[in-house]
Amino acid sequence: MSRLIDKLRFLWWQLMARLILASKGVKAGRGCRFYGLPIVRRAPGSVIELGERVVLCSDSRYTALGLEHPVVLRTLNPTARLLIGNDCGISGGTVCAAKEIQIGSEVLLGANVMIFDTDFHARTPVGRRYNANSQQIGTKRVRLGNNVFVGTRSLICKGVSIGENSIVGAGSVVVTDVPADCVAAGNPARAVSEL
Repeated sequence: MSRLIDKLRFLWWQLMARLILASKGVKAGRGCRFYGLPIVRRAPGSVIELGERVVLCSDSRYTALGLEHPVVLRTLNPTARLLIGNDCGISGGTVCAAKEIQIGSEVLLGANVMIFDTDFHARTPVGRRYNANSQQIGTKRVRLGNNVFVGTRSLICKGVSIGENSIVGAGSVVVTDVPADCVAAGNPARAVSEL
């Protein structure tokens, strides 16, 4: 009986997640799988695209570390682009684009990773809470190369590029570029070894 319930739950998620993505104008490639339902908000005119065979895990029963929340995919501006390559896996992560976030193929985002390309608020202190002027809010593109692995609870901040094959250690705060073929860790993250 338990297997039947698990199978029905999985089929329900596949159907509902596809409907949610389609209703939000998100393009999803063939073979995408969903464990739980993601939270998706696409600003009108912006782009969110999932490549083929992407796995979004939004349910703690299906990942060893558990999740703090479902996968969150969000664009904030009409010109924003959030592009996720083929064969990526995201577990309870948040990816929030005001300008552009590009995630290569075969990238793994561990449980509760956050990636964002914006400061969200203006740097000037006066009126910061209500200042929605995008010209005063810092944004810079984020790029993760192919085969990158980002460990649990890491933050990838605006303007960062992570080179192909690199690993970001758990709990890292990445504020500067990470070269290809290395391990980076810490706060702020620094290259600690080569692969």
